Amino acid sequence: MSENVPWTLKMAWRDSRGSRTRLALYLSAMVLGVAALVAIRGFGENLTQTVDRESKTLLGADLKIESDSPFRDSTEALLDSIGGTQSRRVSFASMAYFPATGGTRLSAVRAVEGGFPFYGPLETRPDDAAARYQDEGGALVDGALLRQFGVEVGDSVQIGDVHYPILGELKQAPGESSFTSAASPRIYLPRARLDTSLFGRGSRVEYEVMFAFAEARDVEALIAEIDPYLDRHDLDLDTVEEAASGWQDGLGDLYRFLGLAGFVALLLGSLGVASAVHVYVQRRLTSIAVLRCLGSTAGRTFRIYLAQAGVLGLIGAGLGSLLGVALQAFVPRLLADFLPVEVSFAVSWTAVGLGLVVGLGVTLLFALWPLLEVRGVSPLQALRTEVAPSTGGWRDPARWAVAAAVAATVSGIAVLQAPTWEIGLGYAAGVGTVFGVLALVARGIMAGVRRFFPTSWSYPWRQGLANLYRPHNQTTVLLLTLGLGVFLITTLVLVERTLLEQIQVAGGENRPNLVLFDIQNDQVDGVRDAVEAAGAPVLASEPIVTTRLQALQGRSLETLRQDSTVNVDWAYEREYRVTYRDRLTKSETVVAGEFVGAVEGNPLQSGEAVPVSMEQSMAREELNVGLGDTLTFDVQGRPVTTYISSLRDVDWQRVGTNYFVVFPEGVLGSAPQTHVLLGRTPNDDVAAAAQRNVVQEYPNVSAIDLSLILSTFQDLFGRLAYVIRFMALFSVFTGLIVLAGAVVVSRYQRAEESVLLKTLGANRPLEQPRPVRPPAARCAPDGDVVAPRGSEGPIQQSPAPVGSSCGVRRASSPRLFKLPLP
Repeated sequence: MSENVPWTLKMAWRDSRGSRTRLALYLSAMVLGVAALVAIRGFGENLTQTVDRESKTLLGADLKIESDSPFRDSTEALLDSIGGTQSRRVSFASMAYFPATGGTRLSAVRAVEGGFPFYGPLETRPDDAAARYQDEGGALVDGALLRQFGVEVGDSVQIGDVHYPILGELKQAPGESSFTSAASPRIYLPRARLDTSLFGRGSRVEYEVMFAFAEARDVEALIAEIDPYLDRHDLDLDTVEEAASGWQDGLGDLYRFLGLAGFVALLLGSLGVASAVHVYVQRRLTSIAVLRCLGSTAGRTFRIYLAQAGVLGLIGAGLGSLLGVALQAFVPRLLADFLPVEVSFAVSWTAVGLGLVVGLGVTLLFALWPLLEVRGVSPLQALRTEVAPSTGGWRDPARWAVAAAVAATVSGIAVLQAPTWEIGLGYAAGVGTVFGVLALVARGIMAGVRRFFPTSWSYPWRQGLANLYRPHNQTTVLLLTLGLGVFLITTLVLVERTLLEQIQVAGGENRPNLVLFDIQNDQVDGVRDAVEAAGAPVLASEPIVTTRLQALQGRSLETLRQDSTVNVDWAYEREYRVTYRDRLTKSETVVAGEFVGAVEGNPLQSGEAVPVSMEQSMAREELNVGLGDTLTFDVQGRPVTTYISSLRDVDWQRVGTNYFVVFPEGVLGSAPQTHVLLGRTPNDDVAAAAQRNVVQEYPNVSAIDLSLILSTFQDLFGRLAYVIRFMALFSVFTGLIVLAGAVVVSRYQRAEESVLLKTLGANRPLEQPRPVRPPAARCAPDGDVVAPRGSEGPIQQSPAPVGSSCGVRRASSPRLFKLPLP
């Protein structure tokens, strides 16, 4: 090497001869971990840049104003004054009925008037369907719906009492992904042909107006001008920035979670590095002692091996970064179902730099722990191998410093990858706990085998079990690698199954699996008859009254908003859908107070406070109220004062009609209301017949088939699980590499023992692993020791002439090796 290269690097290069292949195996484990980190990080930056660039495409407009009721005259005047190019849209959920096949499903309907979307295409098949559907009075139907019911372009779909010819298959709409379409399929209609009879009392409808402005228009100034009016009249405003921020937050959590899954691969690779360096140092103890004899200080010797680890880490981080950039181009295809836009590829130098720094840093940190032993190697070990290195064990401050640095680095990377620092620290603590438990289990196995050694077993079993606790064993590394990999895969499987079990309701005996809602007062009996005529019994029926919170403890919401000590959030301003009944359901349990099921007289006329039951988390955590506190509700324009008589614990996972607030009977019976009906269908045919009967007679009624919802969520979770398992493969492959490396290291460690076993007469099947072939050599001139070919008996001695070759030959092998004689 060049004279300009420092002596430490020269020695590091020379000393690595003969071990580079084995070290390269562990280097490949680090490569995969860095690759996963760089790929996900780079994709995240590409996603952020694409969302920022395509933010108008996500909203489809420059500005959107929406209301849950038709715009009043003053609002229409304001909209006219804003100017710009406008488009109107009415969004609601309704049953879609396909006469060609008889299929029905609850769908998200978008009735459009005007040129929406202004930005981004409305992708259809055929391509011109988006330009024709309003003029021709047709419909654009989500491809998932068409495939589910075997419907084709040219058939028709019924929404309400109106039939629409299907002019095209809807492939992509602004701000929507394949994932959202699978959960809630879209249907686009012309607003001019909309059946307004669908909008009965209690229906959830959004009236939207979208704007497109000239480039010179100051949208921020416009928002500041109209915002006070929008707040006073409960109108919502969506901006381009808010649309982009919403997608960035949701997708950001997804790719950060995937980064945490890939982070396990980095940890496994680091574990492999630590194991490789430990074994490498043990094999180099004599060389280190010789260096100490030749005058090399402990610090200088330590730097030689630290330089080796650093070069390996730098090479591994570089290769991992290159592989990560290549994988970065594949990640958008992997997540295509979850993305609202096509993510463009660009090399993220921030991610590459992070990969280099993290790869090198983690390699050095995990290599430091076994390298600390180099400092305690005595020069005397060059002559006496039984002299053990001594660095003070845990009394050595350097070990505590390295342990703290490793913990801090792992926690820092986890925080960097996690959505919040709390999740990152929790993740790091969880991984650390798993490492600790697995390490204790490994120690317990070694101690147990040593203490309860099966002396009566055959020799191969005794020899194999002894290797679990003998010097330089790989038991801890193997158990950590296997255990962490199994832990990761098991966690992912359990999460998937837990999510599915939370909605696994269709197979439960006497549990509802068909929910019908938006039923008007005069339709309850007819809907019940239609469902039962299809063979589905009705299990429950309850009224629903729409209310809003008007005051709390006698203080109006306007007063509460002006109080800086009160956080007036969604719980104060949301729309409450309440019911009234005289009993608790199976999903409810009273945890405080007394449930009041009915009241006498007419509290609305007398002005007396009405006892209500509230869900405990809503009361205590969101509204900060308890037993006896008063709340005033606006019931369709009429104030009703209530007090909390009881708090309930609600099992939200149980299918049924669950509410935050339950009124007693005798109060809301005359209030405007709708009804919800719960039924049970024994199979898919009965469910389809029941929905078909209802939608044909009562098109305003919506139905949710929970069996269909279950299958839909299984499909969605299957897609997400595929993505997560793909990232888990990095950890699996890394674990396999570490396992292979441990086996290779163990093979070389046991080579000398295998030669000794051959010398003692062992045959090849008895040995594990197979040793390296020893070289032939000449022996001392005073004799030789020869094992006769084919002999199974003990080794025999025979004299040899002076100067002749000699050796020891195993009974079944003709190879020779040197055996000095006394």
